[in-house]
Amino acid sequence: MSVEVKALEPTRRNLLDYVHFGIDLYKGNDYFVPPLVIDEMATLDPKKNPAFDHCDAQMFMAYRDGKPVGRITAIINRLANEKYNNLAIRFGFMDFIDDNEVVDALFSAIVAWGRDRGCTSMVGPMGFSDLDREGMLVEGFDQMSTMATIYNYPYYVKHMERMGFEKDADWVEFKIYVPEGGILPEKFVRIAQIVQKKFNLKIKKYTDRKKLRDDYGQALFALINEAYANLYGYVPLTPRQIDHYISEYLGILRLDNISVVTDADDQLVAVGISMPSLSQALRKSGGKLLPFGWWHLLRAIKGHSKVVDLMLVAVKPEYQSKGVNALLFNDLEPIYYQCGYEYAESNPELEVNENVQRQWEYFEHTHHRRRRAWRRSL
Repeated sequence: MSVEVKALEPTRRNLLDYVHFGIDLYKGNDYFVPPLVIDEMATLDPKKNPAFDHCDAQMFMAYRDGKPVGRITAIINRLANEKYNNLAIRFGFMDFIDDNEVVDALFSAIVAWGRDRGCTSMVGPMGFSDLDREGMLVEGFDQMSTMATIYNYPYYVKHMERMGFEKDADWVEFKIYVPEGGILPEKFVRIAQIVQKKFNLKIKKYTDRKKLRDDYGQALFALINEAYANLYGYVPLTPRQIDHYISEYLGILRLDNISVVTDADDQLVAVGISMPSLSQALRKSGGKLLPFGWWHLLRAIKGHSKVVDLMLVAVKPEYQSKGVNALLFNDLEPIYYQCGYEYAESNPELEVNENVQRQWEYFEHTHHRRRRAWRRSL
């Protein structure tokens, strides 16, 4: 049967069907981690995601014989196009069966949509912002995904190459093992101590979420905007996006897994945010909170996990490459050991970002995944 591609309006029913297709396609796969359904729906909903203030988007679903066989979302991020002086559409939230006709139909739909809006190229998988999942898995298909990353079948790569896409950027990921007894290498500890003394820095820990939000909620995201400004594809978060993320995520973080570094005037210099892996909990729940998904997620957040996810590390530009990362992990690694974590997931790091990867040389570590952003003209 021929393939029919439909442009979907973001109704609740359509959003549910769209998100569930991206989960159902991986039934029986041992490495796929579903997103939290309500979060994924909110990301794609113009009424709930403040990124739509500066983004246009269209969801497409492919059907054969009335059954869904693929999906893709086309996004025009106007702030990104202004920053990088191009006319690109991003594609993301993409899944499909291994079928040339299905894949070609989906991409033909976003090409037509993009051309109608004056675009000349496409890049992805990417989301509305850099806090969305991005990058197609190209190595590490036998490794369980994290809640912050995309998992896809190996055949996706074949289709991208077949359609003439080329590598635009790669990210690499590592497992970093927690030292036995939580005891850090002497050289690493010495670097942390020297850096702290040289720049008169302080480590701050919080036990009150409201106080953390009041003290550094806005400053934290301002630091992210500053620290990530020159990274691939990054677009500064707007004030509305910052408010959204503070409201959305601060409530689920474990405060002891956060390290805040300030200068002598209590100005934010660096932050390291990590949390217990929710991968197994999301797999058990199927991405749903009800009826018992909330219980699996709560147990994971409370520390019943052997894995900790490094969600983000941000260092003020003038302190980068000066050892401040050592100060962050000198604080966090003993806590990881006390929490019972065996290793940390780095999550994606640009392969060209050697300064970030160099910090892992002090720990036993394994490079276990690689993911890619692809680019092609329309």
